[in-house]
Amino acid sequence: MLDIFITSRVRRKIVVVFAKYPDFKTHVRALSKLIKEDPGNIQRELQRLERGNFLLVSQKGNTKIYQMNKQFPLLKELQSMVIKSQQMSKVNKADKSLG
Repeated sequence: MLDIFITSRVRRKIVVVFAKYPDFKTHVRALSKLIKEDPGNIQRELQRLERGNFLLVSQKGNTKIYQMNKQFPLLKELQSMVIKSQQMSKVNKADKSLG
């Protein structure tokens, strides 16, 4: 369902992770392993989300650490969309297994 609004598969996966776990902090390589996507694509999407003020970035040595901006104006709505989308996905999978 989120694919209607967030067309980039990589961006969608990133948004889901941070919306579900707002205290989560990570760097590109760890996120790459978690969502099984190319680090280059992840880096590009993280930069877009940072420019959009969805993510905050801090520096730890030479590594950028990304975390959710808890002051993001649409955070609650986005979290609600992620949860509803995942619930709908489970219902659709259950329906398909019955048929």
